[in-house]
Amino acid sequence: MWCEGQPPKRRTVLQHAAAVLVASVATASAAPRAQASPRPSPTSALPLIKPPRLHSGQTIGLVAPSGAVHERLPLEIAIDTLGALGFKVKEAPHLRARRGQFAGTDAQRAAALNAMFADPDVHGVLAITGGSGANRILPLLDYAQLRRTPKFIGGFSDITSLLHAVHSQTGLVTFHCPAGVSEWNEFSWRHFKGVALDGSPVLMRNEPDKGPLPAPREDRTLTIRPGVARGPLLGGNLAVLSSLCGSGYLRSFDGAILFLEEINEFIYRVDRMLSTLKLAGVLDRLSGVMLGAFTNCTPGDGFWTLTLDEVFEDYFGGLGVPVYRGASFGHIKRKFTLPLGVPAEIDAGAGTVRLLEPAVA
Repeated sequence: MWCEGQPPKRRTVLQHAAAVLVASVATASAAPRAQASPRPSPTSALPLIKPPRLHSGQTIGLVAPSGAVHERLPLEIAIDTLGALGFKVKEAPHLRARRGQFAGTDAQRAAALNAMFADPDVHGVLAITGGSGANRILPLLDYAQLRRTPKFIGGFSDITSLLHAVHSQTGLVTFHCPAGVSEWNEFSWRHFKGVALDGSPVLMRNEPDKGPLPAPREDRTLTIRPGVARGPLLGGNLAVLSSLCGSGYLRSFDGAILFLEEINEFIYRVDRMLSTLKLAGVLDRLSGVMLGAFTNCTPGDGFWTLTLDEVFEDYFGGLGVPVYRGASFGHIKRKFTLPLGVPAEIDAGAGTVRLLEPAVA
C-alpha cells in the first residue's frame, strides 16, 4: 500500500511493472503461431500452374472446408453421383465432422485439405458444400505442398475464399464449379467435363427454354454495356470476395474479367459489398464484368432501396468495359465451370464467355 512520503518506491515499482509488461508483449509477439502461415502480402499474378486434367476412373477427394453437412443423405447422394459420373471417391478426414456450423475445427478442416493434396492416390479435390468458415483456415494451408502437387480443386459459394487463396499464393488454376451436393444435371456436367476433363476452349452460353410459354423466362441474359473483352477470369461469391479485401489472399485484378454471384442478401447489402470492391480498387482496371445469378436478392421488408438494375448501373455502367448479367453460375441448378486465372473472352451483347486456352494440362 502506498502512502505519502514514499513516491520514489512507487515510481520504481511502476517502472519495473512496465518493463515486465513490455518484455511480456515482446515475447508474445515474437512467439510463432502454431502451424499458421505468415500473413501474405497482396500479390501480382504468379505464373499459371495448370493442374493435370481429370480422367474417368480417377479418385476425387471430397473435402469440407466450410460448413457441415448435417444429414447423411446429401453425402450419400453426392458420393453416388460422382461414382455415376465415372469417378472413385475418397472421403477426407473429418468430412462428416461437425463443430457448430463448421465441418470440424479449423485445424481439422485445413489438415484434411492438406492431406488430400499430399495423397498421390487423389487426383482432384472437390468441396462437398459451401456454408461459412473457409476464411478461417486460409493461414493454416500448406501452400508449398499445394504448389508441389498441383491438382484440380473446385467448389463455389463460401469456397470462393479457398479458390482465391490457393490461386493467389501458388498460381494454381482453381475452379468455380458445382459442389459435391450440387445437382449434377446434363448442363452442369457437360461444362465441367469440357473444362476439367477434355481441356477444351469451351464456349459457355445460357440455354433459355421457353417451354410452353411464348418467350423464355428463365436463364436469360441482359446486356448492361455491349462489347467484347479479354482477360483472366477472377471472381465468385460477392460477400466472400469482398471479405477478402485487404487480406493478401487476392491477386491483382488488373485486366481481369470479374464474375460475381450472390444469394439471400438484401439489395442494400449488395450495394455495400460492391462499394467495398470499389474502394479496394478491384473495379478500377477490369477489362469486363460477367454477373451471374443474384438469387433472392430483394429490397427486404420495411424500407425501399435501389433496384439491382440501378445498383449494377451505378457500379459497372460507367467503367467503360463490356458488362452483362444473368450468366449461368451461382446458386442455381445449371452451372458453368469457370477456371480462375485462365484467359477468357466475354461478348456482353451475345451473353457468352469463351476460354482462350485449356484450363488443365
